[in-house]
Amino acid sequence: MQIFGVDIGGSGIKGAPVDLERGDLAQERFKVLTPHPATPDGVADGVKEVVDHFGWTGPVGLTFPGVVTGGAMIRSAANVDKSWIDTDARALFGERLGGLPVTVVNDADAAGVAEMQFGAGRGRSGTVIVLTFGTGIGSALFTDGVLVPNTEFGHLELGGHEAEKRASSKAKDDNDLTWEHWARRVRKYLAHLEMLFSPELFIIGGGVSRKSEKFLPLIEGIEAEIVPAQLQNNAGIVGAAMRAAKQG
Repeated sequence: MQIFGVDIGGSGIKGAPVDLERGDLAQERFKVLTPHPATPDGVADGVKEVVDHFGWTGPVGLTFPGVVTGGAMIRSAANVDKSWIDTDARALFGERLGGLPVTVVNDADAAGVAEMQFGAGRGRSGTVIVLTFGTGIGSALFTDGVLVPNTEFGHLELGGHEAEKRASSKAKDDNDLTWEHWARRVRKYLAHLEMLFSPELFIIGGGVSRKSEKFLPLIEGIEAEIVPAQLQNNAGIVGAAMRAAKQG
């Protein structure tokens, strides 16, 4: 069975059909740049371009970098235009895609669901935290495999700043940090989360997970196991498709 997944990020909008039996992309993904400002209309145009690239005519699952309630309503917009708040994203994308069935889910929740079923969290019980490091920091919290949605741990305060302003991969690039310096910031962030939630496992995702060997060995003093996401930066696309299939 195939369902289309789209992952909307602060820098790019990428999507592909997903093979739900394998938990992997059925075709090579297609990506367009996220418009700036990332307004609802502009992002919807980008999503349409991605979906149209494949000539897709079935259900579509989409991630969004903010709090999403009821598979539709946007409640926060940290790394996109503030006009997203209180937008019915399901109605917006459904209209722009010519009436295709649409489901919308928080981006990190989507990535987490995919990792828990097909990736590094498969078969793991207890408390697991999936973190996606990119333009911001997304989070997904699981207890015995059950998702606690819309946690937004990237906005926890760390040293007087939002954690994602200090420890996202964008913060690394913007401040030209070495891997060692950035790893120290990530370690402080993980230590804070560990103090609050005592997880057995951290799964580190987002685009930076492709380079996990450059920073994970530098993170010391954390009791929980820390592993890179196995689906890497495709996890959001896979999880979006999984959620759309479940809603259907």
